[in-house]
Amino acid sequence: MTTYFSDASFKFLRALARHNDKAWFNEHKPQYEDHVRQPFLRLIGDLQPALAQVSEHFRADPKSQGGSLFRIYRDARFSNDKSPYKTWQGARLFHARRREVPAPSFYLHLQPGGSFVGAGLWHPEPDTQRKLRQFIFDNPASWKSAAHDPRLRRKFELDENEKLVRPPRGYPADFEFLEDIKHRNWVFWRSLDDAVMTGPKLRHTIAADLATLGPVVDYLCAALDLEF
Repeated sequence: MTTYFSDASFKFLRALARHNDKAWFNEHKPQYEDHVRQPFLRLIGDLQPALAQVSEHFRADPKSQGGSLFRIYRDARFSNDKSPYKTWQGARLFHARRREVPAPSFYLHLQPGGSFVGAGLWHPEPDTQRKLRQFIFDNPASWKSAAHDPRLRRKFELDENEKLVRPPRGYPADFEFLEDIKHRNWVFWRSLDDAVMTGPKLRHTIAADLATLGPVVDYLCAALDLEF
């Protein structure tokens, strides 16, 4: 079995958190390439066959520019934190039509003590939120089947951040999934231990997670008139 990340991957990211400046990063860029970026690109490429079994419309794109891997550089223009680099590395396995319409995605995150895998809609626009809420209300049985499947909920949790305090107007108080439509994000995720990220079963673990997450991503695609 293939390993991708190592203790050196986490060592680099921890050091970057302590020395988050351009001079240090440029001096240590070979370690970033060897232990973080290139292993992540290999993993992305190796996940494409498993992702294709889940949906032929999603892509694990290992291109070095413009593919699934997010840049390590932060956009600090509108932030009080002017640190130039992220202290983690993330990748999005995206829908083929992501540039045309809002679309859910699968996501993998590498960070010392904070790695995770997930899927869903993160920070969708208000129109997209309204569309999804109405779809859940109109199709509650299939939402229950996809989003409340015990096989999903045993491993993954629905992110609870940024929920509305009160339900949106127009929905009855006795609606079974009233709490779910209070969300602003619909993301299911689970933590991954550092030992899993550095172990030989990482690709197999992520492939199984993609399959588990598939039905709820299928539902989100249906809500947004996307192929799955």
